[in-house]
Amino acid sequence: MSEQSRRRPPKPYRRPVKDPVRILAFDALRAVDERDAYANLVLPPLLRKAREKGDFDSRDAALATELVYGTLRRQGTYDAIIAACVDRPLREVDPPVLDVLSLGAHQLLGTRIPTHAAVSSSVELARVVLGDGRAKFVNAVLRKIAQHDLDGWLALVAPPYDEDAEDHLAVVHSHPRWVVSALWDALGGGRAGIEDLLEADNERPEVTLVARPGRATTEELLAQLGEGAGLPGRWSPYAVRLVEGGEPGALDPVRDGRVGVQDEGSQLVAIALANAPLDGSDRRWLDGCAGPGGKAALLGALAAERGAALLAAEKQPHRARLVERALTGNPGPYQVIATDGTRPPWRAGAFDRVLVDVPCSGLGALRRRPEARWRRRPEDFEGFAPLQRSLLREALRAVRVGGVVGYATCSPHLAETRVVVEDVLKGRGGPAAEAEWIDARPLMAGVPALGDGPDVQLWPHLHGTDAMYLALLRRTA
Repeated sequence: MSEQSRRRPPKPYRRPVKDPVRILAFDALRAVDERDAYANLVLPPLLRKAREKGDFDSRDAALATELVYGTLRRQGTYDAIIAACVDRPLREVDPPVLDVLSLGAHQLLGTRIPTHAAVSSSVELARVVLGDGRAKFVNAVLRKIAQHDLDGWLALVAPPYDEDAEDHLAVVHSHPRWVVSALWDALGGGRAGIEDLLEADNERPEVTLVARPGRATTEELLAQLGEGAGLPGRWSPYAVRLVEGGEPGALDPVRDGRVGVQDEGSQLVAIALANAPLDGSDRRWLDGCAGPGGKAALLGALAAERGAALLAAEKQPHRARLVERALTGNPGPYQVIATDGTRPPWRAGAFDRVLVDVPCSGLGALRRRPEARWRRRPEDFEGFAPLQRSLLREALRAVRVGGVVGYATCSPHLAETRVVVEDVLKGRGGPAAEAEWIDARPLMAGVPALGDGPDVQLWPHLHGTDAMYLALLRRTA
């Protein structure tokens, strides 16, 4: 060491700069990882608390939201890139460190934030939440990542399509390989269709509202939103799309229940069941899996227009309370009960119309819950299968002869959609159901690309909705 360097005084310690936006994004990712929470449930209260403290404005909230959802959607891609930049398997990198690296990778590769700002802000975040030692590791890794843009990295870490198409798509579009395979099987067709679907899963979904009949109209809602703030729905006559997203819960008609937040695909399912042709009485409707209440609220409003009553059943008491809240103020008669739809208290043949929107993998809502793709496993379907079949059998038992059952699920996976219906109709695993298909396509008038029928599968890339599935059945004996 030279005499000059010995005399040089040490640099004074500089405290890390606390960036409330990135700290909030990190806290949200840790909650998703540690508690298996969903970002769409974790993030709103964090943003609300930050606003109450005066730390955030609308631009801060938008950036925090983009950082959280963008990082979760592209997690698989960023993991592959980070793995190429560290000298150990990713499983040996502490999860909080990996979250900071993923946030940094998203800023570098998935946003317009300048490189120096993306690296420096991530290092400062690491100093605050991890300490100075691990911040040096974060700095070194992010500087390696900054050497290429996203396309450059994909050329390095994704296998060629011609060698392994599913693995290529999994890395490029950030889905587990088994999910790519399942979606491709359900969609059919060639490379263009599956790439469009996977890319749509990684896009921010529109916020869609439903004006509940008898309580609000789309014209009133659009007028209240103001010029340029909302657009009519593409397919549902009750839908309004928010142009800039925002917080729908801050709107007066949402707070008082006249308007709800509901994907347009979910609206179409309820509308199709309500409009299915029916002979005879049409007075008693059942939503057999009603939680959290979006479809029940729309069904209840549609039933009220015809003088019909809705029974909304939900197994979980806390979800039944959400259904009760959604239905409060409904213009017609309704009842909410907490009961198991596989062992129901009602008598056979008690209803004219029945909907069962069954528990499922949620692979149709990956735009809204991107973390679900990393949590689900192929073996999960073995757990859902008996429940889905039992709920459909009980729904067919609950409806009168000539009545209509709608089997719905927010998944395009064949094991949760058509296979379930065919098994129940053919008696696999139980008595054969005495029912026939109803072509659901004419009941979604104006909606294109509905396939060969008689059931309907909606798609994010074709319809701008969640990947909702609907089969309509009429009890015959």
